[in-house]
Amino acid sequence: MWDTCEALAISEEQREVLQTWIAARNSPQKVVFRSRIVLAAANGTSNRQIALELKDQPTTVILWRNRFLEGGTAALIDDAPGRGRPKQIAAAKVKKIVETTLHTTPKAATHWSVRTMAQLHGVSPATVQRIWDANGLQPHRNRTFKLSKDKRFVEKLNDVVGLYLNPPNKALVLCVDEKSQIQALQRSQPGLPLKKGRCGL
Repeated sequence: MWDTCEALAISEEQREVLQTWIAARNSPQKVVFRSRIVLAAANGTSNRQIALELKDQPTTVILWRNRFLEGGTAALIDDAPGRGRPKQIAAAKVKKIVETTLHTTPKAATHWSVRTMAQLHGVSPATVQRIWDANGLQPHRNRTFKLSKDKRFVEKLNDVVGLYLNPPNKALVLCVDEKSQIQALQRSQPGLPLKKGRCGL
């Protein structure tokens, strides 16, 4: 069957369609490739020779000859079921991964990794990474806000917020903040001398 030279039955209308697809610049390459197979087969070229000319396998040539016989030119456009790009992950699964990332932590770890999350939900690490990127999630960079342990914290908070939201007439607000680990220490090295383009330190 590989060496068959029997010309493939094709109508003039089908031939024109295939030639148009081959000539068009925006035609998908896979459609152009399949069209070339069918046109060569219609000219009586053997399957083996077509495969040599197109640098492919004779089984591929036979496949698209048969597909054309079954469905005409339309069969050259669509891939068979089960081929091509895999189905997208379900929206419910995406939501579950996002919620797990935001509201839970894994055992014996401070945050989720793509591998641990993928193992938990039965998907690939690449899938988890795509979901995290799409939702702006970076568990390894999550920052927490440390709440003050002052017993009067809520009372002081209400006073400060109330002052900004509803200040009294002619109010003057002075804010003094202290940063831990930041102190004005004497320089360990002397400052550089003044010169053109350099200010004094």
